[in-house]
Amino acid sequence: MISTEKKQKVIADLQKAKNDNGSSAVQVGILTERIKELTEHLKVNKKDFMARRGLLQMVGKRKRHLKYIADHDSAAYLALIKKLGIRQSKGNS
Repeated sequence: MISTEKKQKVIADLQKAKNDNGSSAVQVGILTERIKELTEHLKVNKKDFMARRGLLQMVGKRKRHLKYIADHDSAAYLALIKKLGIRQSKGNS
């Protein structure tokens, strides 16, 4: 589980306004941190299939948020994936 301090740091890094907690960019950042933590967990616990299912669900949710951002503002999409260090999806800008 992502710690509150790490979550607040991600929100502060990606928010557009002072009270922006739930924009797609912020949600992608939070999901990325959760995916990183869960990936490390699965490297140790290879048979934790419920965690693997949760990971796949988070990856899918992040992909949908990224598609939304890419459809509305391709420059923001490219800046976000560069900032987070994730690969560009094949179908997006």
